[in-house]
Amino acid sequence: MPAVTGYTRRQIALHWIVAALILMQYLFKDGIASAWEGWRSGAAATFNLAVAGHIVGGGLILGLVIWRLALRRRDGVPAITGDSRVQVALARVTHAGLYLAMILLPVSGAVAWFGGVETAAAGHNVLKVVLLALIALHVVGALYHQFVLRDGLLARMRSARI
Repeated sequence: MPAVTGYTRRQIALHWIVAALILMQYLFKDGIASAWEGWRSGAAATFNLAVAGHIVGGGLILGLVIWRLALRRRDGVPAITGDSRVQVALARVTHAGLYLAMILLPVSGAVAWFGGVETAAAGHNVLKVVLLALIALHVVGALYHQFVLRDGLLARMRSARI
């Protein structure tokens, strides 16, 4: 089987859709955070559009990430490139961490919200920071490839392989 040189249109679309959904989860988290704090203070759990949006968004992210993983397995992905073994290893760990965080965040959020499990909520809050750090590392790596290595890596996520 020949080496995969790029991503499929579907893989690229899912990457950017998940990125947009994650951004929306961070930007519009106040509604569910307020509802959670109210519940912890003894008020009845409120379910409004902001809460529903956060829950649906998390479910979508989980479903799309599972789909992305299935597509990675079926269609393959380009090899990780870098200018050292350390950089390649860091890229592998970052990608694995991103997928793991994108799975564990919706799961921990659902367990916290629907199960009322405060430990899951605490884990959810830690994972939010971990995901942000991994996203920052992912972006820095992409920019390093674009502007330092100048190896065209970013083009793989803009144009689908044929």
